[in-house]
Amino acid sequence: MPALHNRVNNEELKQRMLAETTPRTTVSFYKYFSVTDPSTFRDKLYIEFNSLNVFGRIYIAHEGINGQVSVPAYNYNAFCEALYHSAPELNGVRMNIAVDDDGKSFWALRMKVRPKIVADGIDDPSFNPAKTGAYLKAREYNELSEKPDTIIVDMRNHYEYEVGHFEKAIEVPSDTFRDQLPMVVDMLKDQKDKDIIMYCTGGIRCEKASAYMLHNGFKNVFHVEGGIIEYARRGKEENLPLKFKGKNFVFDERLGERITDDIVAQCHICGKPCDTHTNCKNDGCHLLFIQCGDCAIKYEGCCSEECKEEKNLPEDEQRIRRAGRENGPMIFNKSKQHPLRKHRDEWEGQRNE
Repeated sequence: MPALHNRVNNEELKQRMLAETTPRTTVSFYKYFSVTDPSTFRDKLYIEFNSLNVFGRIYIAHEGINGQVSVPAYNYNAFCEALYHSAPELNGVRMNIAVDDDGKSFWALRMKVRPKIVADGIDDPSFNPAKTGAYLKAREYNELSEKPDTIIVDMRNHYEYEVGHFEKAIEVPSDTFRDQLPMVVDMLKDQKDKDIIMYCTGGIRCEKASAYMLHNGFKNVFHVEGGIIEYARRGKEENLPLKFKGKNFVFDERLGERITDDIVAQCHICGKPCDTHTNCKNDGCHLLFIQCGDCAIKYEGCCSEECKEEKNLPEDEQRIRRAGRENGPMIFNKSKQHPLRKHRDEWEGQRNE
């Protein structure tokens, strides 16, 4: 039986991917449907996708499937057919093709069985995730969003919203989707009869959020079909004015795809206009933050002088310093309350003066 997981170390896999010359297509997809045996379903798909040299991240649960993958262009049709035929509910499932893609988004295939494809914290047995708000295509979104009483809600995390968002969109100030759901219900509790549009990266979070809003008594709930990715693709195809400004944050090696030329964020160190996310190069930190080119040179890709100093120490000393915190809260920290982000309100205040 073939191995159903990677047996090569990450660095070697990454170097192989970077050396590839074959064009690749980055695509995301999801579907809420009942999966009786997620483990068996996962193993069958892994064998098929691995044979097609698919890279990426796929989660499978009893509630469905959620994937972001990189597929060799010559295997794209075969990949779609394999997915479509894996379950009747997946036949013709929408594929969100990346709008700004260099083909270097993933370097390994990772497929995991999880309790849910989106961690939502919902334990109400009467909640029906299939009863969702109405889909909006790009043109429909533009029309409804222009009505003065329409409320637009961003169901992504703060670091995603920071580099790009729809005009007039409300940020739900939380670090996790599970916290956002009750928060947005409370934020809008007095506006249950208004038109509410929800959106996210590829549609999976806002679809569930729209169902949760309906479950909590909201009347007119919509969500953007295919999320920002599909909105941007269709909007450009139809030559529509794009209401989304800036970058769409993505959870792969690219860390973002350019939708418009607008720069709506600032370097977290100096405050200059910038929307380039990076992870701190100090192995004892790896903070996700925004850094301009000048600060990247000055701090050698690190988030602070302290991390720059630590990164340049001998490896034995680095290990001693980070002992006990290697798996602590600073690793890939995305918290809105992280000290490095505390200046954002100051910069925004100065810009609005």
